[in-house]
Amino acid sequence: MTTGTAAGLCRAQRVALPSGERTWTVLGADHLPIGPAEEYLEYLRAQRCSPNTVKSYARALALWWDYLGQFELGWTQVTLQDFGAFLTWLRTGNGPQVAPIEPHPSRFAESTIAVRLRAVISFYGYHLLNGVSVGADLRRVVHGGGVAYKPLLEHIARRSGRRQSVIRVRQRRSVPPTLTPGQIDRICDACASWDDDAREWRGSVRNRLLWCLLAETGLRLGEALGLQHQDWHTGRGDTPFIEVVPREHPHEVRAKSGYRRLFVSDDLDRLYGEYVWQLCEAGADLVTDNFDGTCVFVNLEREPRFAPWQPDSVYDLVDRLRRDLSGQAPDGWTPHWFRHTHATALLLSGVPVHVVSRRLGHADVQTTLNTYAHVTDDAELRAVADWAKLTAGWRAMSADGTQIGPC
Repeated sequence: MTTGTAAGLCRAQRVALPSGERTWTVLGADHLPIGPAEEYLEYLRAQRCSPNTVKSYARALALWWDYLGQFELGWTQVTLQDFGAFLTWLRTGNGPQVAPIEPHPSRFAESTIAVRLRAVISFYGYHLLNGVSVGADLRRVVHGGGVAYKPLLEHIARRSGRRQSVIRVRQRRSVPPTLTPGQIDRICDACASWDDDAREWRGSVRNRLLWCLLAETGLRLGEALGLQHQDWHTGRGDTPFIEVVPREHPHEVRAKSGYRRLFVSDDLDRLYGEYVWQLCEAGADLVTDNFDGTCVFVNLEREPRFAPWQPDSVYDLVDRLRRDLSGQAPDGWTPHWFRHTHATALLLSGVPVHVVSRRLGHADVQTTLNTYAHVTDDAELRAVADWAKLTAGWRAMSADGTQIGPC
C-alpha cells in the first residue's frame, strides 16, 4: 500500500513494506521511482536514518527533480549557477518563462528552504563519492577563519581544512518559544488535578504525566512516546531516573540523540507510580506477558486499547487544550515548546551549558550555545517567571553544584 503527496510532476511517496515498516521514495512523472534518488535514500536507510529523515530528504529530492524538469536540466549536468537558481525557484515557484514584476510571499519558510537545499547537496555528495562526476563545486575547503568555538579535535581538522557548502541559506536566528511556569501549570492542571477532599486525581493522569515529563526532562515528544516501563527506574531510597534508549517504534518515533540517562524528581516519579497503578487497574498488565517491555504512553480510550500512543493523537490533545486554555496559554504552543522551556529554565537558573547540552542530548555543546545564546542576556525572561523555583525539583545537578550522573 502506498500513499503520496503531490509536488508538481514528481512526488515523495510513502511505501508500506511487507514487514510493516514504512519508508519513502521519489516517483517521477511516469510514476516510477527515480533511480539516483532511490539509490541515495536506500543509503540513508542502510545508515539507520529515521523514517522522518528519509521522508524529509525524499520531499527535497522530489522538488529538485521538479525543478530539473521545468528548466530542462539533466541531474548530472547542473552548474553552480543552477543550484543558486534552485533557491529562487523554491521561493517563487516561477518557471523559466516567468519574470515577476512585483515581489510576492515566499512559498516556503527560509528554514524549510535550508533543509531542502542541504538534502540536495548531501545527495550530490553521496554520488560524488561513488564516482559520479557531479557536485564537486558545491563544497569548498576552508582553513580556520573567525570561528569563535573550537571543537575538541579542531587542531587536527585545521591541517587539512574543513569542507563547507558554497551555497547556503542565511537565516535570521529566531528566539526559541517558551512557556512560563504558570502556563505549564495551567496546561498540566487542565489534564488532571489533585482533589484534596477525595484524596485522588481527577482527570487524565496520563496526559498530565506527559506534559510534566517533557517540562522536567526536555525530552522530544518522540523520545517520550518511545519510553518503555523498563526505562523508568523508580526511586527505592535513591534518585529515580529514566533511560532514553534508541529502538524501533510502531509509529516511527525514535530517540534521535541516542542513549542517555536523565534523573527526575520524586514528584514526577510519584505521578508515574499513580499512572502505572491506574494502568494495572484498567487491566493493561493482563494483555501482555511483558508489561515492562510495553510503552509508557498508550491508548486508554481509543482502539486498539493499550497500544502505543500516536503522535497525531497527542496533537489532537494539544488542539483541544489550546481551545480550552485560550487566553491562558500561547495559541500556537506545541510539545516542543516544553523542551525549549526546559533548556531556558536551566540556563537562567545557573546550570552550566555543558550540563544542559548533555541533558538535551545535543551531540555538540555548540548546538546548545547557538540555540540558546540569547538566554543568559535576556533580563525580560528573568522578570516574567521564577525560573529558579520552576527548576528547584529537577535533578540536573546536586545541591553542591556538581553534576549527578550522565545527565
